[in-house]
Amino acid sequence: MTQRHSREAATDTAVATDGGTASGSSNTAESEPDSATASLEAGLPTGVSLELPDDADDEEAAAIVAAIGAHLHDRALAAAAAAADDEETWDEKRWAFAGRMRSQQARDVRVPRNAPTDAWSAAGRTDRF
Repeated sequence: MTQRHSREAATDTAVATDGGTASGSSNTAESEPDSATASLEAGLPTGVSLELPDDADDEEAAAIVAAIGAHLHDRALAAAAAAADDEETWDEKRWAFAGRMRSQQARDVRVPRNAPTDAWSAAGRTDRF
């Protein structure tokens, strides 16, 4: 591996260790499969491959890898935020629960957003609504 390729591999590893989810593979000849290249390719998400232009100098290669790593990191953060939004909330059930309380307890209440989403726990706290 040439000195340029080893610096690109070091840059790729730095992108992956800063909290991002992506790392890139450096331009190495296919006859030189080494452990650094294999570990870098293993860090890429499925369906993502990274090929650097042959005429890219060290700074350009580092900029390309950093930009792609930042993009993949942002995508991973967006996916994690979307997964966190799937937690159960009262947004669609509060009014139905308030209607049940009106019919069974003969009183109108406002169910707070921070009320427990578990029906049994919420039913036990209706005196506080």
